[in-house]
Amino acid sequence: MKNLILVLVWLILSYINGTLVSTFFRHQIFHADPRYILFIHMVINDAIQLTVTITLFVLSYIFYTINVSFCCFFILMAVFTTRNTPINLASMAIERYIAICQPLHHPQICTARRTYIVIGLIWFISVAPDIADLFVTLITESLNFFHQSVFCLRQNVFRDPILASKRQAIDIIYFSGVFLTLIFTYFRILFAARTLSTDKVLACKARNTILLHGVQLAMCMLSYISPSVEIILHLMFPGRILEIRFANYLIVYILPRFLSPIIYGVRDKMFRKYLRTYFLRNRNTN
Repeated sequence: MKNLILVLVWLILSYINGTLVSTFFRHQIFHADPRYILFIHMVINDAIQLTVTITLFVLSYIFYTINVSFCCFFILMAVFTTRNTPINLASMAIERYIAICQPLHHPQICTARRTYIVIGLIWFISVAPDIADLFVTLITESLNFFHQSVFCLRQNVFRDPILASKRQAIDIIYFSGVFLTLIFTYFRILFAARTLSTDKVLACKARNTILLHGVQLAMCMLSYISPSVEIILHLMFPGRILEIRFANYLIVYILPRFLSPIIYGVRDKMFRKYLRTYFLRNRNTN
């Protein structure tokens, strides 16, 4: 039943994300706008993250243990895409800040080409620390270890205690930077809306968007306290570890992915217009 629920949720989100991606690529108007480029990158990133983690979740239920090499691939892809999300949120907040507080410079600063460079930097920042973990594991572990089967958790594959400490430090730095970025951009847009001769409605929408990004970031940050919460709940409800992990996965990894389509897919007037056109065209075709 748990697997069926997860696969059903994945199918629903995949349909929503697929619709958003299809709408983006069908209309040239979105291709030159940095906010939509960053948005669709986050949608694709979240789709990959969900596919990888749900596949791993289902495999863990069916086989319980899987080959270490395959587990490494799943874990690394899950980590890369999970870490991409908050950095992407920070980039989107900065783009909104420039659009509201420096509107005359926005077309020169925020170009499509620079946006794709930023996306490349997002992936580099997300990938580099854990690629280093992989090299350390390749050096410290025997070749035989990679032919074994384990229950696919990060700590079961990257077992060096130093890597765990390094990972915690890097995650704290990343999320602190994103949090401070969201706070800075939110208050700058708030002050700009009050003092500058800017579009009040646009500034209000940008401020609310950054607030939603903050909620999304807070939900992403739950992944850092979820292991401790799992331990406490396991002590309170012994023998319910599978149910606890299932609920934790839904709240920490699934729920935040529903926010991305809402923030830009439903709230955004222009994207909503083209989404409506997409659905009407499909209905007439059928």
